[in-house]
Amino acid sequence: MLHTILLTVLLLCILGTGIVAVIIPDLFSSVVLFGSFSFFVVLAYLMLSAPDVAFTEVVISVVSTAYFVTAVREFKKGER
Repeated sequence: MLHTILLTVLLLCILGTGIVAVIIPDLFSSVVLFGSFSFFVVLAYLMLSAPDVAFTEVVISVVSTAYFVTAVREFKKGER
């Protein structure tokens, strides 16, 4: 029962961060929310007993978040 409740709360967090990351106008905030989204997805994979998929998601999300942060920083340099 507790597992189901925790997974439901986690899925609501995934849904919330995904929607807000798309709607929010600030690019850096969107990238941070994307990282949070990936973290919640990793927790969901771990709760569903898929540590191999969770590990892959961690690696991909860290690399892609780093690229996104660099891209936003370079984009903001070009606006000046």
